[in-house]
Formats: sequence, structure tokens, C-alpha cells
Amino acid sequence: MNPYVLAALLSSLGLGTTLTFASSHWLLAWMGLEINTLAIMPLMAQHHHPRAVEATTKYFLTQATAAATILFASTTNAWMMGEWDINNLAHPLASTMIIIALALKIGLAPMHFWMPEVLQGLDLLTGLILSTWQKLAPFALIMQVAPAIDPTLLTTLGLLSTLIGGWGGLNQTQLRKILAYSSIAHMGWMIIILQYTPHLTLIALVMYIFMTSAAFLTLKMASATKINTLTTTWSKSPILATTTALALLSLGGLPPLTGFMPKWLILQELTKQNIPLTATIMALAALLSLYFYLRLCYAMTLTISPNTTNNITPWRTQTTQTTLPLAISTVTALGLLPITPAIMALTI
Repeated sequence: MNPYVLAALLSSLGLGTTLTFASSHWLLAWMGLEINTLAIMPLMAQHHHPRAVEATTKYFLTQATAAATILFASTTNAWMMGEWDINNLAHPLASTMIIIALALKIGLAPMHFWMPEVLQGLDLLTGLILSTWQKLAPFALIMQVAPAIDPTLLTTLGLLSTLIGGWGGLNQTQLRKILAYSSIAHMGWMIIILQYTPHLTLIALVMYIFMTSAAFLTLKMASATKINTLTTTWSKSPILATTTALALLSLGGLPPLTGFMPKWLILQELTKQNIPLTATIMALAALLSLYFYLRLCYAMTLTISPNTTNNITPWRTQTTQTTLPLAISTVTALGLLPITPAIMALTI
């Protein structure tokens, strides 16, 4: 892609998210979401592969539906209450429609069906943008409207997302689909705690971005998109295989890695709020996710690739990928648990 076009598209991505962050008016927030959607679509379709075009079309249709619903709900709220301000979402019909539209935007279950299909059609770097940056603007709106939303609805969305995110990834062999279901499960953890302590949602989102960035960038470095491609990683680059396995276990939430921090804090808060049943279901759903991360770790580090492997071993050429983002994201995905008190002090 032409570097000037790429710069314009990435600037538009930044502009759309910043506009939604800064806005207190529903029309401006909607405009930011639309700029975001339109800016990422050329990046998604840049390879002109039929699957990429199909993924772009699916993404456009779902995002356009969600944006139209947000516009309709905010107009309904303004018509009934005479108020366009994001924080004054007083009518229950409008607030329910908006949370469902925003759930569709970020891929929360049961509005998650587009997410694995779209991510499967993209290359790993565009998939990384879709899984991290594209969640920020809708999440900013969700955090602002959360006080007006029915708590039962938020709890239902969170529980469904963690269960479906864990269950859906079990039978997958494609790494991008596994990461899509991982994303759905993590979104569930963030939504479930939003009504009690919003700063924990923020911590979980930031940690999720670090861990997902580490996972996507290592897979990009290893040129891996399927589980059987991972089996050759150990013989090519043992250190990369080790850090990837640890990053995946961090996504699963194992101590003493970074991913344990948000899950631990969220379960602790749910127990404090006297809802042990919800906390138990969440912890059991995390075990489902942990199973498919362990599958990937097993394929990478505990199996020796057979002589008649089904995939073509890539040439060991010098990679053109810059390793600094990979190094930073891997370190943050593995080592932030000891500074949990400092992170809590910064966000409260």
C-alpha cells in the first residue's frame, strides 16, 4: 500500500477514536465511530483476496447496522427526553438499544457471530488493529452509559461472552479464530465488572491489549496462522516459542503472569459484591479458555514436528518486522503482576 495512503488511513483511525473519546454529544460520538469503520476497511481489503473482501463486507454490514442503531437510539432519547448528552441517557428503551448496538460493535455474545469470521479473513497486523484499537471507542461509550443500563443485562452479556468465548475456541485449528474467541471471552470479563468498579474494566482492557498485541506480533514473526504451523516454531526459534507460550498462558490468566491480575481483581470484587455464583461461573469459563491456550502451548513446545509435516517450512530469511513493539508487548504481557498495587493506585 502507498505509504501516504497508509498514513492517511492510520491518522483517520486515530482521529475517529479521539473524536469519540472527546465527545459528549451523541452525533459526534457516532461520527467518530463511522470514521473509525471507514478508515479500517481499506486496510482490511488491501490484499484483494476473496476472503479479505468477504471479511471486509461482513465487517461493514455489522458495523453499519450497529452505527444506525446507535443513531436511532440516541435520536429516540433526544426526542423523548430533549437531551443529546451522552451521560444523560434517561429512557430505558434508548439505553437498552444503545448497549446492544455497542455490544455488536465490539463483538460481545450473543452479537459475536461476525467476529471470528471477519478476523479469519484478515492478515495478522490488521487483525491486531481490529482486536485492540477498534475496541477503544465503543468501550469509551459503554463506560459512559453503563450507569443507565440495567445491571441484569450487563451481567447476562458478560456471562454469555465468557462462556461462548471459551466454548467456541475449543474446536478451532485456525489461530486467528482462536484469538477472536479469546477476545470475546475477555470482553465478557470487562463488561461483568463495569457496573461495580469501572476502573477494573479499564485495567482489564489495557492488560488485554498488551497480551493480545504480544500474541499477534509473535504469530506474525513466526508466520503462523494454523496450529500445525506452530509445531515447527520450536526448531526455528526456541526463545520466540518460549515467550509465545508464556504470552498465551498470560492470556489464559495463569499466575505469576500479567493476565492473572485482572481476573484476580475482578473475581475478588464480584465476591465482595455478594455474587459468588457469578464469580464461580466466570472462573469455570476461564478454564475453558485456558484449555485452548494450553493446546497451543502443547503444539509449540511439547511436540517435535514429524518428518512428514503437512505444512511448508518457511525459509529462514531475515525478518523485516521491527522487533521493538514485540519486545515491549511481550515484557508487559509477562511481568506486570508484581506492580499490581501501583497500577491500582494509578487508575483509582
